[in-house]
Amino acid sequence: MTALVWDQSGERLYETGVDHGVLYIPTAGVYDLGVAWNGLTTVTESPSGAEATALYADNIKYLNLISVEEFGGTIEAYTYPNEFAQCDGTEEPVPGVLVAQQTRKTFGLSYRTRLGNDEESTDYGYKLHLVYNAIAAPSEKAFATINDSPEAITFSWEFSTTGVAVPNLKPSALITIVSTDVDSDDLDALLQVLYGTVGTSPRLPLPQELLGMFAAGATVEVMPVAPTYVDATDTLTIPAVTGVSYYIDNVLVAAGPIVITQDTVVTARPNSGYTFPAVADEDWFFNHTP
Repeated sequence: MTALVWDQSGERLYETGVDHGVLYIPTAGVYDLGVAWNGLTTVTESPSGAEATALYADNIKYLNLISVEEFGGTIEAYTYPNEFAQCDGTEEPVPGVLVAQQTRKTFGLSYRTRLGNDEESTDYGYKLHLVYNAIAAPSEKAFATINDSPEAITFSWEFSTTGVAVPNLKPSALITIVSTDVDSDDLDALLQVLYGTVGTSPRLPLPQELLGMFAAGATVEVMPVAPTYVDATDTLTIPAVTGVSYYIDNVLVAAGPIVITQDTVVTARPNSGYTFPAVADEDWFFNHTP
């Protein structure tokens, strides 16, 4: 055993800032549409509940009953993605015409805060905050005249959440990933999912998939999809599959159509954090007819 020592070099930690905001719109419970949230200035996390109710018996304090904990917060920004309008109770029946007081849709959110220390400043690391099943409340918007001290309008929304299922744990609406405490390859795999890659759309993985990415030695199994080929136009189409990269002559190719001029072999490889089933086809030969 050793004695405690305070404020050693490299251990003077702090957290600051907010950036890399992403809004996710769910479809049938799957957060498969992600868009960048520019102008994000503040995200305030406001947990509530977990309040103690004292019970007395035998002339003593017998026990405390703890109420259910809930998660909510506030988002502040100079602007917001067009896709957030539906989450703010606005519909657009005709392009450019916005109708308020409509049904508010749930959304997911991810954002990053910086971790700093006395040696590396804010380059030390970061935290990824993932929010599920959020719904925004109506908010006040104040529009003021331009004067000799102009300021940009700041939008603000309070939101509440409903937890989603977490394997072997209680439902939760907030998961935080600490970059300095997880495997870097696992983290890179998560970032590819959250922010998208060439040929794959950004999405917010549900907790079961997310935890699987960081389990020791665990990977997410994904089935590669074969490219398609139209002989009449010599057009080879590379599919977009999360967790799969496609190569021609060991060169990474983007999803979409490619015109080939010779016999071509396409090879699929799993991205970091993913694996193929044993029965999966991983390469395909396409015969070019001059």
